[in-house]
Amino acid sequence: MTEPTQKTDLPLPDTSGPPATPVEPWRNVELWPILHGVLEFAVAIRQRLVNDPPDAIAVELPETLDKPVGRAVNRLPYLSMVHYVTQRGPVYLPVEPTDAIMEALRFAADHRLPCYLVDRDTEHYPLVSQSIPDPAAISDIGYEAYCRAWLDTVPQQENPEPEAAAEDALREATMAFHLQGLAAKHEHIVFVCGLDHVKRIRARLDEPQVRPMGRLRRDDALPYALDPEASREVTGESPYLMNAYEDWRPEARADEPGPRRTTAQLAVIQAARQNHLKNSGDEISVSALSILRRFSRNYALIEGRLAPDFFQLLVASRGAVDDNFAYEVWDLGTSYNHHEEPPSLQTISPSVEDLYRYSRTLRFHRTIRQRRRRLRLMTKQRKREKYPGEWKDKWEPGMICSHQPEDIAVESYGAFLMKKGKKILSEEQTRTEPFSTSLLDGIDVRETVRNWHEKKIYVRENRPVQGKVGAVVVIFDADDTPGDGGSAADASEKYPWTMTWQGEHEQESDMALYATPMGERLTGPGISRSEYGGFLLTYPPGRMFHVWEDPFFDAADTKPERLLMAAIDYCTERHIVYVAAKPPRDFFKALASRFGKKIIYLPIGQLSPVTLKQIRVFHVLAGHHVRDHAQKYIY
Repeated sequence: MTEPTQKTDLPLPDTSGPPATPVEPWRNVELWPILHGVLEFAVAIRQRLVNDPPDAIAVELPETLDKPVGRAVNRLPYLSMVHYVTQRGPVYLPVEPTDAIMEALRFAADHRLPCYLVDRDTEHYPLVSQSIPDPAAISDIGYEAYCRAWLDTVPQQENPEPEAAAEDALREATMAFHLQGLAAKHEHIVFVCGLDHVKRIRARLDEPQVRPMGRLRRDDALPYALDPEASREVTGESPYLMNAYEDWRPEARADEPGPRRTTAQLAVIQAARQNHLKNSGDEISVSALSILRRFSRNYALIEGRLAPDFFQLLVASRGAVDDNFAYEVWDLGTSYNHHEEPPSLQTISPSVEDLYRYSRTLRFHRTIRQRRRRLRLMTKQRKREKYPGEWKDKWEPGMICSHQPEDIAVESYGAFLMKKGKKILSEEQTRTEPFSTSLLDGIDVRETVRNWHEKKIYVRENRPVQGKVGAVVVIFDADDTPGDGGSAADASEKYPWTMTWQGEHEQESDMALYATPMGERLTGPGISRSEYGGFLLTYPPGRMFHVWEDPFFDAADTKPERLLMAAIDYCTERHIVYVAAKPPRDFFKALASRFGKKIIYLPIGQLSPVTLKQIRVFHVLAGHHVRDHAQKYIY
């Protein structure tokens, strides 16, 4: 990576011989090429200016906008927009901290250096689209390496658009004329201009220039304060990148790395994750974030980028999680931290269509919690705490019991898992063979199509599954702490509460569970809210006791393993369904085989996350009498 302290001008490439070597800048003028409105170039220009401040700074902006641009730059970090009207319609010039030209002017204002706007005021410049390498590469290969690669590989010397080429010739002649005049007044001049102009301006500086005719004044150009809501859509860089730049800029040094896009994006994602948990009550898993990162990376690569832009990040957030999370990412990513109250300039609120020819639209279909019905039902019936924490202070569990509607939901889901496990086992025992004399249990269409080149028909034979499923183990979160069931909970434990519950009637199973502490989150008088880390259901009820205190299961290293050992011991049928993110160790498969049983592993990722979320939350009641009013507080 090129050191930012090596501030040399970028010479024209010599394609006729060996690789180009650095040459001295034309007299005392250095050309620093940039791309307009790009974070990485603003960082590079800031570093180079801090390392070696020049005597004067010139930039590629029309000289007729000297006063309005100066007022707007003096307002930074507050966002501004210079606006005026030409024969072709209104013109908007954003003044943002992550624009390298604005950073150069801002540096000159901070250090009281002479600064000059040397471009030609033109009204007929057409919009030109051009493919460029992703500027995110500058964070890895350096500013000079990126610019040299561009100058050495871009073959065209003139703009391919005839109208743009003619306007560029006038503009570059004007800029070269002004630079030659400034060279006689200052010893060290830095000129910040677009990458496309560097070669042609360098060539013009070698010959005396005559100023082309052009506009010298523009009285209708005025600076405006950009409306905060408009700044969410019309800025060149997303506001979260401008926030990161403003946090870095005051202490920036030549040897200090600037903000990276990917790092800023990760910070937005993590903050949105916390807001999503707070506003929606849903915790986003690490696996979902991993999918989001891969999604956004692949999306960026498909469109020829190294790092995803904000739109791609939003699409990935919605695809990996949901619209609610994507909205949180958008809300944080488009919130700029610096707004002047009240603004010192008149406010302007341009639309995306006013500034850009092309734009992409993303609509959020958010899920909104229903509140009107709840408020109507609860207003007269539901009591509130007299003071915060009243219910927790009065929490005195006696003969604790469960909430019956949640029991029905868990038992129904357990029955569903038993059927699904048996179906998986049946599919494993299905035999497929080429058709000969009998269709057996029917044609296997999938296998027939897969081997269609053989011109054979395959049939399947479904072999009956011997035995039933007698126990179900569901592991939502594999708590790594030992599963000894001790009473002293480690402060690092996420699920310190362990319990063995008996079924109240023949339609309920016995349950062993580990969960978040009972009595910490109270949703009503005598009603505690908890979340399962994992649980075991075994049938028939009335047989399982003291799973967490039984020394027979002390060989288990973790709580999930203890539940699985209990399932093997208490299961009266041949099969056990084990649902978790990872399959059990071979030791437990061998142990089950010694007991004459078999473990059917079902990856939890194959199940509906919505249903799992509903099943995972449960409530503990301080006694059977609480069931009379529990429904008012649990919804």
